[in-house]
Amino acid sequence: MDKAKLVITIARQYGSGGRIIGCSLAEKLGIHFYDQEILRLTSDKSAVGEQFFRLADEKAGNNILRRIVGAVREAPIDKPRIEGDITSPDNLFRFQSEVIRELAETESCVIVGRCADFVLNAAGKKDLIRLFVYADTQTCLRRTMEVDGIDDEKVAMERLSRITKQRREYHKYFTGKDWESMDNYDLLINTSRMEPDAVTDFIMEYIRRRGYEV
Repeated sequence: MDKAKLVITIARQYGSGGRIIGCSLAEKLGIHFYDQEILRLTSDKSAVGEQFFRLADEKAGNNILRRIVGAVREAPIDKPRIEGDITSPDNLFRFQSEVIRELAETESCVIVGRCADFVLNAAGKKDLIRLFVYADTQTCLRRTMEVDGIDDEKVAMERLSRITKQRREYHKYFTGKDWESMDNYDLLINTSRMEPDAVTDFIMEYIRRRGYEV
């Protein structure tokens, strides 16, 4: 890659293959891939136990009003509190957002989930490509059963619906925006009829056409 600190964020429907694609993309670009590693990094930086971040990971907070109307735009930019209720969902998100911004300032990388697209866009990150990876319900259901080792289609559908709902509410709560809105992203990719390797190659070509040397 060129010297620009390009960050690629991937928001993804459960079962769409977004994580696999993110790993493959990072490997081909020779840059770091961050998914749940963000939780450990945030715990190390904040001195808050990693279990708190895992319990709150990609789940909306408990403020009913904010669940309905969404967060104010400035929330991810606010500094986290270091006293009082430091393990509230809102404060944990601020800690996490701070780590995401620091990563984006120091290296090129791929970041999956955790509203990274919104956090970095709100912070004015210039070299940023925001992707949304999705698939039709039957494809997501099939992949959920395969990857999670679930034999019962009803159980897999319940899991798929629950996690999709969590991610949708999480994004709305902390950004005030609809998770699946096209306005949030630079490129939306339907993986229903494409294998992960083909999707990765497609994204690589998109990055080249955006003017980055890869």
